[in-house]
Amino acid sequence: MTLSVGDALIQRIAGKTATVGIIGLGYVGLPLAIEVCRSGYRAVGFDTDERRNAELRAHHSYIEAVPNEALAEFIGAKRLGATSDEKSLGECDVVIVCVPTPLDENRGPDLGHVLAASHAIARNMKRGALVVIESTVQPGATVDFVKPILDATGLRCGEDYFLAYSPERVDPGNQKHRTHSIPKLFAGVEAESTRVGLALYSRVFGRVIPVSSTGVAEAAKLTENVFRAVNIALVNDLKIAFDAIGIDVWEVIEAASTKPFGFMPFFPGPGLGGHCIPVDPIYLQWSARAAGAPSKLIDAASEVNDRMPHHVVERLGAELAATRRKDLKGAKILVIGMAYKPNISDVRESPGLEILDLLRRAGASPLFHDPLVDSLRPPWATDRDAAMRSSPLTAQSAADVDAALIVTDHDAIDYALLSKHARLIVDTRNAMRKRGLPTKNVRMA
Repeated sequence: MTLSVGDALIQRIAGKTATVGIIGLGYVGLPLAIEVCRSGYRAVGFDTDERRNAELRAHHSYIEAVPNEALAEFIGAKRLGATSDEKSLGECDVVIVCVPTPLDENRGPDLGHVLAASHAIARNMKRGALVVIESTVQPGATVDFVKPILDATGLRCGEDYFLAYSPERVDPGNQKHRTHSIPKLFAGVEAESTRVGLALYSRVFGRVIPVSSTGVAEAAKLTENVFRAVNIALVNDLKIAFDAIGIDVWEVIEAASTKPFGFMPFFPGPGLGGHCIPVDPIYLQWSARAAGAPSKLIDAASEVNDRMPHHVVERLGAELAATRRKDLKGAKILVIGMAYKPNISDVRESPGLEILDLLRRAGASPLFHDPLVDSLRPPWATDRDAAMRSSPLTAQSAADVDAALIVTDHDAIDYALLSKHARLIVDTRNAMRKRGLPTKNVRMA
């Protein structure tokens, strides 16, 4: 009996003879490629940045979650490839898309990378292939934008090829929850695509949860990060209110967290960062607005979170004036931590970048220290400007600045040295107190 196209692919998946292509080798795609290899499959990674591919072929990882030893193992055994040649997609039984989805110049969804990947797949896709989108997109995007590109090949979805959506849930720097152990949502655009896709994903991930449609899966990913953005906005708003009242927001959160139900702690900070939380609410709001039902809560949360870098700089200026009788203009400020979250090197959308810019616009002389970020391009840099390099944190450098501003509390920062030698520390993360350090020279923001 002749196998159906779907059954033939499932048979290759079950026998570990299927080749899996992964487009985009960043924080999502590269760890996924490693998990695919660990599950017994051959993986081919595609990235338009040939410098990345060369690093991988040299067994050098640029992602904290992927050790060099894993690259050496799988690339050395020819079970993992890294290329920018899209023609290699033609040998893949499965292609998973893990490319960025930023905002466009009008702060709307920019699916340019997803569409480019879809066209590359369409130009090379063989009959019987499975395509899975993992990039964050607005509800309906897989069916409305990706499927027509693949259908234009003349192949029929659900019969000649299969299409599904499974949102990435990577949390860079999280040591407890890794790619394999994070539950995966999964939906095909129709039943056969779901059946075929689950055959692979159930072998790569510890737990896979099918949902009824790609729209539900797309919306669930956005909802997860809208939830975080709104709750972060709430505690940021409470921080400002409690500070005006004269109450410590950090102690309030600690006290409220003793309730064993009905409360989940979120913590204030200098603003949102990373590729997901600042961007995903806007993707959902764009869809809601297009449907004539924009969310007032999302807009309010975005306004609060967008305002936080300004609030931090204003507080810094007020503390300089109150404790050192000095203006921000002409002040030398050491920003501690530039990554968007602790213990990673990713500066995408980091509030630290905006804070650097605001300090410079106020006439201050900002420096930064980050043990995980050697250098970066500040917001004001032109093509001719040199990158800004991380300054060493020493007793002398801490004493030489007018204030240190803690933006990201990496574990590797020498807070004891900072506490001993900095004349003024403005702490946006409660980093000093939670480490039990003296707070005589510390002010919260």
